[in-house]
Amino acid sequence: MIRATAVPRPIRVGAAAASVAGLALLAGCAGQTTAEGTSSQPPASADAGSSSGTYKDGTYTAEGTYQTPETVEKISVTLTLESNKVTAVEVTGDPQARETEQYQSEFIGGIKDEVVGKNLDDLSVDRVGGSSLTSGGFNAAVAEIRTEAAS
Repeated sequence: MIRATAVPRPIRVGAAAASVAGLALLAGCAGQTTAEGTSSQPPASADAGSSSGTYKDGTYTAEGTYQTPETVEKISVTLTLESNKVTAVEVTGDPQARETEQYQSEFIGGIKDEVVGKNLDDLSVDRVGGSSLTSGGFNAAVAEIRTEAAS
C-alpha cells in the first residue's frame, strides 16, 4: 500500500517505544538457559500439582500437545517404569508443519539418552536435539503418566 501522506512523527515514535517496552516485558517471561542447555526454572516435579512417591511398574502412554508459531502439535510418549525409574522411552510425533517434522525427529533421536535411568519424579526436559518446543509436549505427557502410575 502506498501512502500519500506520512504518519505524524509523534505517532511513529510512540508506536516504536511501545514495541520496545512490550519486547522487554516479554523477554522477562522467558526461562533462562545455562550453557548446558538446562532451564533455570524448577523441573515439573517441583510444581505444586505433581505427585511424588512410588509409582507402579509398567508401561504407560500419554499424549502431549504444544504450541508452535504455525499450529498446535502433538506427540505420543510411552514410558516403561521399574522401581520408579524409566527403563525405556518411545516418542512418536504427528507433525502438522514441515519444520515440526524436523524438530520432532531430532527430539525423538535424542530423548532416550536424556531420560532412561532417571527417576520419574526427576524427569523434565528443556531442549533435546535442538528442539525446545517439543519438550513442552513431552513434559505434559510425563505429567499425565505420573498421575496414572501413582494410582
